Amino acid sequence: MPLVRHQPRAAISGRAPLHVTLRLRHGCPTLRTHDVHVIVRSAIAASAVRPGFRIVHYAALADHVHLVCEASSADALARSVKGLAVCLARRLNAHWRRRGRLFAGRFHARELCTPREVHHALRYVLANAHHHGLVRPGELDPCSSAAAFVAADATLETGLARPRTWLLRTGWRRHGPLELTR
Repeated sequence: MPLVRHQPRAAISGRAPLHVTLRLRHGCPTLRTHDVHVIVRSAIAASAVRPGFRIVHYAALADHVHLVCEASSADALARSVKGLAVCLARRLNAHWRRRGRLFAGRFHARELCTPREVHHALRYVLANAHHHGLVRPGELDPCSSAAAFVAADATLETGLARPRTWLLRTGWRRHGPLELTR
């Protein structure tokens, strides 16, 4: 059974950020080595700004990638995330000297409509490695855009887009600061 069922996706308002997850197929190497993360970061930077689509934050875990992004429509989201998936697949398959599909089915996307949802999504994405025991307490996740978030500059060394939606710029702050080093 596929991870994300093949049904029509919900409409996207274009006014709220999204949490997107791309999951690797079973048996692929980890995304959390330095050389692989350089490839993932460069592919994300190359796809960060497209017509109607912007990647604001990301995190790479062992077998999946989380994105916090903005999209003007469901079509712009689908085109851009599929383009990112193709870019990642080509680069990672070449690096790993493998062929074939890299991602397990469709991507998952969820619109974040309230300041609380955005606050939780940012914490989840940027500090998820702590939850999985992949990063020591007191450290930022090196395989994410957490350092750029803490520096308050999403373009710092990541090539990511600056947020345009109020929810991602300032709305999430209504629920306090984010603790990213647990």
